[in-house]
Amino acid sequence: MSTFVFEDYSFSGATGVAIFSYRFGDGRRFVETVNYTVAAVYDKVVLEKALFLAFVIIGTSYYKTFPTVEVVFETGSIDDWQAAFFNNVYQEGMSQFAFENNLTRADLAHFTPTGNSAPAVGYGGEGILALQSGGKDSLLTAMLLQRAGLTFTPWYVSSTSAHPLMLDELGPTMLVSRRTIDHEALQAAKEAGATNGHVPVTYIVQSLALIQAIVKGYNQIIVSIAHEGEEPHATIGDLPVTHQWSKMWAAEQAFAQYVQRYVSPDITIGSPLRAYSELRVAELFVEHAWGKFGQSFSSCNQANYRQRADNTRLVWCANCAKCANSYLLFAPFVDARELQSLFGGQDLFALKSLFDTFKGLLGVDGVMKPFECVGEIDELRRAYQWSQKRSGYGPLPFDVPESQFDYMIRYPSQDWPLLQ
Repeated sequence: MSTFVFEDYSFSGATGVAIFSYRFGDGRRFVETVNYTVAAVYDKVVLEKALFLAFVIIGTSYYKTFPTVEVVFETGSIDDWQAAFFNNVYQEGMSQFAFENNLTRADLAHFTPTGNSAPAVGYGGEGILALQSGGKDSLLTAMLLQRAGLTFTPWYVSSTSAHPLMLDELGPTMLVSRRTIDHEALQAAKEAGATNGHVPVTYIVQSLALIQAIVKGYNQIIVSIAHEGEEPHATIGDLPVTHQWSKMWAAEQAFAQYVQRYVSPDITIGSPLRAYSELRVAELFVEHAWGKFGQSFSSCNQANYRQRADNTRLVWCANCAKCANSYLLFAPFVDARELQSLFGGQDLFALKSLFDTFKGLLGVDGVMKPFECVGEIDELRRAYQWSQKRSGYGPLPFDVPESQFDYMIRYPSQDWPLLQ
């Protein structure tokens, strides 16, 4: 299987179904479908450009089974800039996958230019598509948009036909797209000795959102990502290992630049929360969204966001890195009894099963930071310090270094008005 082949993609306006197909040199094939809500009229030229971007990025989900250095396009071509962009996606974007499978940058895909690419074109769409997950960041964005008097359409991508029911509170216009991964082919690959691991999920979701925006005529795509993902967990030679490279500021800029260069300069995509620390986002969530969603939201991946899982009602598992991270972030701002009610009435600082997780989050005893979307060590130390000044939060059974982290710092972000 020395070659991974980007085979073909298509879209039917009649059914709203996009199809993406891939194969390896030995003939092993994968086909993914995504169902969309489509307007009666949409820009087919701009859509074609967005489909190609999604086609390449979605390929990471299947490429990872038998990673190859060589990749081939049977449909479409890429220029020098695109080759460099996709090299970042398949190398930096798959660094955790490489770490988990003892691979190096040299083992991962290397894209080379195959020809000229048509430039971006004008686009006449209007309106905001705001990505939703049911987590703190996207719900905060929705509340801030409402407070600013901005009309928007919430969008959720699901592996089933269902979605978190609490999202219906955002209004009747919410759109749900169904992504159907080729589980049968992936299972066959697993039985044949395939590798597995993390892929740049945020980039995949953004590429799917771009398609939904175009087929419904929107020109602004809002994701909800604060300052996160910048702190590497390890390095492999010159390859920094990050859990979610596609959530980093550099990755947001690169994706937005790709859209401007190859899709349309009239489409914007990015996060208005980018300028904030995770700790500041938690405080803003408590101020603007906790009253409405405090008992129904969740950022726990283990309990809610697995493929084909029933997540109509979001819950917390109380035993994973995301739960521990969220507990740290909210403890400075939420009454202990109320926060602990989300976790079965438990003080997570007292759970032995989470002690090593907290050590990783807080940079103690050399324990590696968990591979999850979590806050930076220094800000989590600051959050822990503040939690200990509130009643109801017990101490961890180890010393946590002091922190002077400035949670009000403003980080670089795209040039659009911030919502707060």
